[in-house]
Amino acid sequence: MSKRSRACEFSEKARQEIKKRDGGCIFCKQEYHLPPEDEFYIDTHSYDYMHFIPRSHGGLGIAQNGAIGCRWHHNMLDNGNKGRRREMLHIFEEYLKEHYAHWDRSKLVYDKWRWQCL
Repeated sequence: MSKRSRACEFSEKARQEIKKRDGGCIFCKQEYHLPPEDEFYIDTHSYDYMHFIPRSHGGLGIAQNGAIGCRWHHNMLDNGNKGRRREMLHIFEEYLKEHYAHWDRSKLVYDKWRWQCL
């Protein structure tokens, strides 16, 4: 696995920090476009770790770049199939800013020079 791949994966430490901080889907807690009742149980009780800046764009696997999302909301965010991606990213960003006083999106992207020493 490359240094970039390792840097972009959530470590166990980052996952534990995110899990402790969020305690569940950040979108469900805000009752944001919940799934139909027949899909509610399955899609909102399986959790994923979501990247704010995607791994494909060099998004780091750190708590400041992640949150817990249920499958319903994670799929909605990643696939943009409901036309809500921009709004969801805004909610996600505001959520992270609430938890990290000096949150800065520019510090969430892999920089090979910064990680060269690792």
